[in-house]
Amino acid sequence: MALPRKLKIMDVFNEGQSWMGQVSSVTLPKIAMKGEDWRGAGMIGEVTIDMGLEKLELETTCGGPMRDSIRQLGTPGVAGTFRRFAGGYQDDSTGEVTRVDITMRGRPVEIDKGEAKVGEGGEFKDKWALSYLREEWDGRVLVEIDLLNGVYIVDGVDRYAELRNAIL
Repeated sequence: MALPRKLKIMDVFNEGQSWMGQVSSVTLPKIAMKGEDWRGAGMIGEVTIDMGLEKLELETTCGGPMRDSIRQLGTPGVAGTFRRFAGGYQDDSTGEVTRVDITMRGRPVEIDKGEAKVGEGGEFKDKWALSYLREEWDGRVLVEIDLLNGVYIVDGVDRYAELRNAIL
C-alpha cells in the first residue's frame, strides 16, 4: 500500500532569488480546459468541445511585505517576470522523495498587503497572471504550456502541434 506524497519542504524563487523562510503558502496554477457545451442534431446529450485553456494564475502568501514583488507591478509584457516553485514531496510508506519543479513566467496583477497590526504577524499576498508554465517531476517534464506560442505539451505529447501546423 502506498501513501499519498506530501509536501515536506519547498522554496519559491523570484527572478532567481530564493524566498526561503518568507513564503508560507503557494497556490499553484490550476490547469483547466476552456470548454463549450454543444448538442447538435441527432445527439442525445451535450458534449464539451475543447476550446483551449483557462487562464493560468499563481498566488503566493508571505509573512510580511515583499519589496521585489511590489517593484514588479506594472512590468511590461505578459511574460515579463520569472517565478519558480521547488518542492520535495515524500511518500511515507516508502520514504521516496519526489522533486517537483514548476517554472513560470508572467507578471503580478494584484498585491494584497493585508491588515497591518502592531505586535501581530501579517500576510502579504501577490497574484500573478501567467503566460508560461513548465512542470517537472524528478527532472521529467510532465506539462509545458506556452500560451503565447500555442504550445501545450503533456507527458511528451504536444497536444496542439497539428493545430499550429494548420496555420503555417
